[in-house]
Amino acid sequence: MSDKNGVTPPMFTPFTLRGMTLINRVVMSPMCMYSAENGTATDFHLVHLGSRAMGGAGLIFTEMTDVEPAGRISPGCAGMYKPDHVPAWKRVTDFVHRTTEAKIGVQLGHAGRKAANPVPWETESDKNRWEIYAPSPIAFSDAGPVPTEMNRVHMDRVRDAFANAARMADEADFDIIELHCGHGYLLSTFISPLTNQRNDDYGGSLENRMRFPLEVFQAVRNEFPGNKPISARISAFDWVDGGTTEKDAVEIGRMFKDAGLDILDVSTGNVVAGARPTATGLFQTPFSETIRRETGIPTMTVGNIRGPAEINDIIADGRADLCVVGKGHLYDPYFARHAAHALDVDGPDAPRQYERATGYTPSF
Repeated sequence: MSDKNGVTPPMFTPFTLRGMTLINRVVMSPMCMYSAENGTATDFHLVHLGSRAMGGAGLIFTEMTDVEPAGRISPGCAGMYKPDHVPAWKRVTDFVHRTTEAKIGVQLGHAGRKAANPVPWETESDKNRWEIYAPSPIAFSDAGPVPTEMNRVHMDRVRDAFANAARMADEADFDIIELHCGHGYLLSTFISPLTNQRNDDYGGSLENRMRFPLEVFQAVRNEFPGNKPISARISAFDWVDGGTTEKDAVEIGRMFKDAGLDILDVSTGNVVAGARPTATGLFQTPFSETIRRETGIPTMTVGNIRGPAEINDIIADGRADLCVVGKGHLYDPYFARHAAHALDVDGPDAPRQYERATGYTPSF
């Protein structure tokens, strides 16, 4: 994947984690689609994820896939907790592996106090509500329900659900698991002091607040094959006074690295209602860069990554190892192939069915 001078742009260099080698540094971000049926992936997921894999990304992720019914954001959210979920997801992974050079990962999560909402484009309905859980009984918003404070029985159930989902993810032939520990979902609310006000061994200091997420990670690591990597997405900064700071994020990265995590997906915010950053430029990449520099753990960066020039600069400057593109892939399933065309370099191999379009330039 080199230009006319034989130089390979940084975004098209390979990257290896354990036994998984990516053909490039472009990742499709996990993005909720709200299109599952009783947690089961549908034809929509096959086409949505399959088209992005054919589009040339080195790695694509599923949406947050919940480890138990109570962990769903909405009734339309995907799951990994019923036997039916494995063959439905394997239909997707088989297509990706058979048809493309991409790798595919599943983001496992639990919505915690942000669960039990309607599908975004449907009308609010009490019939879709169910009991929600969190480390502390603090509602996400003034209008939201107060979650049940988790006890050890709840925590054991959720930890075991993550472990079970990891086994199922391997059966479904996913190449990598990502744990969602950010954006105000369950594991994130254990980490942030804004949402964790416990007085036991799981609250107080950052070390204590990290205890349950690390227990979940270890349970997942124990059930996922050793040649397959695991990532975790975190909110590195809460954008609220009294919340998680950049210094905390470095320690979070260090703790995950010491526990055996392979790569950290560095996002920010969305932990409490109404707290939003001024999202201009690559506003989240500095957190990825700092964590990577201070701890040595590989990182993924997200947020406002708009094109190949930015990706090449990020990778070349050592600010992250992978660039995670969300909206860019919603807008253009063939984001990576079109980036290669814009750079005038050899891109990912096109499906044989599409080779006749080589050299074609559209005019709109």
